[in-house]
Amino acid sequence: MVAVWRQRGPLACLLYPVSLVFRALVALRRAAYRAGLMQSHGVSVPVVVVGNLTVGGSGKTPLVIHLASALRARGRRPGIISRGYRGTTRLVSRVTADSDPAVVGDEPVMLAASTGCPVFVGRDRPAAARALLAAHPDCDVLLSDDGLQHYRLKRDLELAVFDDRGVMNGWCLPAGPLREPLTRLAQVDALVLNGTAVSPAPTLGRPEFSMRLEGKRLYRLGAPQSICGVADLIGGELHAVAGIGAPQRFFDMLRAMGLDVIEHPFSDHHEYFVDDLAFAGGVVLTTEKDAVKLAHLSLPLPIWVLPVTAHLNPDLAEFVLEKLNGCPPA
Repeated sequence: MVAVWRQRGPLACLLYPVSLVFRALVALRRAAYRAGLMQSHGVSVPVVVVGNLTVGGSGKTPLVIHLASALRARGRRPGIISRGYRGTTRLVSRVTADSDPAVVGDEPVMLAASTGCPVFVGRDRPAAARALLAAHPDCDVLLSDDGLQHYRLKRDLELAVFDDRGVMNGWCLPAGPLREPLTRLAQVDALVLNGTAVSPAPTLGRPEFSMRLEGKRLYRLGAPQSICGVADLIGGELHAVAGIGAPQRFFDMLRAMGLDVIEHPFSDHHEYFVDDLAFAGGVVLTTEKDAVKLAHLSLPLPIWVLPVTAHLNPDLAEFVLEKLNGCPPA
């Protein structure tokens, strides 16, 4: 559908009446929460929601990893909750670096491995938040990976992330990619613009932060102590494998590093099988999100994982702390 959403073409126009119904239902649901007809549940610590308006990955998970690290460096003790998208569990579950991504979701496993923070998943986010706090009473702030539209969980701060796809044709589902209309951005606390993304709503005056994802060195899947530099890979047969929201972003990053890769894009949250990587030779380069699923397969080729680090400008963690502490942003 992404190709349809890029412009207001014939199929998008055909779906537009349906999108008006969707938009009306979204508005009614939000109004029901505001009026107290549907109940939101709070927890004992502040909640920061990192989400987006558009369908698909925009860089939320790297941003959560960045915030978790930055908040810990400032003396806070964050925990992370997530829905566990594409995971089979219907229960609230603790996630560790060794959890099965097929059960709890790939992104939560990546979050647990990358941050060292307590991570809990659940379709009922208030229940997941309560379970995390019961198990980790020292936690003093919760980061919600996605959940901008999950109003059952009260939040103290909302961050909306956009990537270079922007809002495309600007229409709501199914005629466009938006889960909520752009007017929703008037209620968020800040926008985070990933890569070359431009502001989707500059007139709203929301604080904006630019995010740049950077990867420098790779590690061997199954042997993280084995580090590889870009120069060690130049000239070889390189299969780039990515099942993320925007695989091309990963391929472009590898090429910007000077690597000539063969692209193998998969759908977001793809469940891998051995045949997916049945290449005749060479090595595989992949993302951390894909690595948590590939680790469960017996694959003949060496797999190198490229971790990325999010860089924010200005300092988003400081902004978050100022808002949570009730101080005006500097």
